[in-house]
Amino acid sequence: MDVTHLLDIATEAARATGPRLREAFRSRPGVTTKHDFHDPVTQHDRAAEETIRAVITARRPESAIVGEEGGTTGSGDLVWYVDPIDGTANFAAGMPFFCVSIAAAVRGELVAGVIYDPVREDEFSASGDGAWCNGTPLRSVGASGDREAMLLSSYPTAMDVEADGDAALRRYGRFLTSFSAVRRPGSAALKLAYVAAGWADAAYGTQANPWDVAAGALLVRRAGGVYLGDPLAKGDYLAHVRGFDLNGSALAEVAPH
Repeated sequence: MDVTHLLDIATEAARATGPRLREAFRSRPGVTTKHDFHDPVTQHDRAAEETIRAVITARRPESAIVGEEGGTTGSGDLVWYVDPIDGTANFAAGMPFFCVSIAAAVRGELVAGVIYDPVREDEFSASGDGAWCNGTPLRSVGASGDREAMLLSSYPTAMDVEADGDAALRRYGRFLTSFSAVRRPGSAALKLAYVAAGWADAAYGTQANPWDVAAGALLVRRAGGVYLGDPLAKGDYLAHVRGFDLNGSALAEVAPH
């Protein structure tokens, strides 16, 4: 299967959402919730996914699409994982840290991925040939240990605190005292893109969905970094730049939980 063709489709589909998302950004759109009040959705999430689906279906009608908003449709060896707005809470509030994430897998193997930041116009892409940001090759390099490293992490989420109580907060405290900086920017896909670019040194999250991390996982790996976890199944993930000492990191203690 022509991976370059698949990457072109993902790029076209992601960029097709750009004008609408930029126009809607900081308009304080109406928000509804899905599972609970921590899980917002807007009309623009649904519209962006419809746009992406239309592009993919027109170009590769024989494929399946797994989308955050529309669920799974179609069938075949080629499967697309689509998050129309990763970081919806940020988008709805007017914070410029959200993106469109699209990945393609063939018979269970990730082969192409695009993460598109419509505000900054940053386009992260990956295939078997490597990883790029706006056409410039990415190298996932950075800090070698916690004391010099920036960690991007959503842990603990409300679900983590409900499940583990004070233990989850103590683990978060371990991050705070171990890493040079800890940030909770609110988009798993962009966090992974930043690790791939070497703009952050590690990323960790729990109970992520494939549409959240599939493209980012491929980016990290193709940029020479490390991604741990199954990006095509719901679960925890951990990523870091090449040369980072995971065994000596607080992540090695906390992440197994």
